[in-house]
Amino acid sequence: MNIANEETGSGGRYVAEVDGHYTEMTYSRASPELIIIDHTGVPDALRGKGVGQALALHAVEEARKGGWKVIPLCPFFKAQVERHPDWQDILR
Repeated sequence: MNIANEETGSGGRYVAEVDGHYTEMTYSRASPELIIIDHTGVPDALRGKGVGQALALHAVEEARKGGWKVIPLCPFFKAQVERHPDWQDILR
């Protein structure tokens, strides 16, 4: 799965196309070192296929690579972080 980063001035999203459907994880940038993940959107046709988990892992990898922390407001992302103790290093 190819996940693209789309940045705007105040945030952005991670987006992927899978089987003709688009998925996204959106975030706001609170500072250069802090993002707030606020939404994960996965179409019903892709639920249960690991697409949301792939977006969450991508967000974690991007945070580590960029050296920033994450505030998880999105319920899905928050649940993923709770399931992965090894992701605690990116949390604020």
